[in-house]
Amino acid sequence: MPSPFPGMNPYLEQEDAWHDFHERFIPLAASTLGSQLRPRYIVKIDEHIFVHELAAETRRSIGRADVSLGRTSQAIASEPGSATVTGLLEAPARVRLPAVDHECLSYVEILDRRNRELVTVVELLSPSNKQPGPDREQYVAKRMELLSGPVHLVEIDLLRGGLPLPAAGRPGCSYSVLVSRVERRLDADFWPIMLRERLPVIPIPVRAPDSDAQLDLQAVLHQVYDDAGYADYIYEGAPKPRLTDEDADWAQQLLPQPPG
Repeated sequence: MPSPFPGMNPYLEQEDAWHDFHERFIPLAASTLGSQLRPRYIVKIDEHIFVHELAAETRRSIGRADVSLGRTSQAIASEPGSATVTGLLEAPARVRLPAVDHECLSYVEILDRRNRELVTVVELLSPSNKQPGPDREQYVAKRMELLSGPVHLVEIDLLRGGLPLPAAGRPGCSYSVLVSRVERRLDADFWPIMLRERLPVIPIPVRAPDSDAQLDLQAVLHQVYDDAGYADYIYEGAPKPRLTDEDADWAQQLLPQPPG
């Protein structure tokens, strides 16, 4: 069954659902676009890799080296007449290195089949893109690289939390889509989306004179929601960030009723 919400489902913004939603959304979007753009274009999935240093309390001491190499300070004699070699010593101290975690976030690339040049990038933003810190800085740097080159950029933001990406004149909204076309920079098309609104059908630009592809965000969300079985567990938690009292009452009326 489709999501019970007319637009974005705020319960998908929970930590235990979002990453799975993100990683299901991108392949389905890529498949939808590929069916429209073949054979002139190649639609691929690539990924950003973010390396996180874990908090101090989760750090672990590094393991020992292979002690079979030797622990003695004794001289070890080689064959008669050869030089004497010294065995490895036990280290006088141990240190701790930061434990790290790797987060991989997929995105869509559209390439010109004839020369394999990158034409368009489609991003679905995640919390790491919207929270202050090195992950956001890494993404913003990549974003600026794309915006300064001959590549269309489509940014889909289905998260109410965090800091929006830089865009002068941005209207207030719950969610948004930005489509930056190479030929119109520095201006970009912008779709402000409120919580109770249907997600739009957005254009995915390619190279002139070829027509834009279309991506129905609501249809993709409904299919991901159904395929993943989110109705079985996401409503056990609460939307994050918290909804206003008025929106919480509205959302409560839409929730599916638990079985029998």
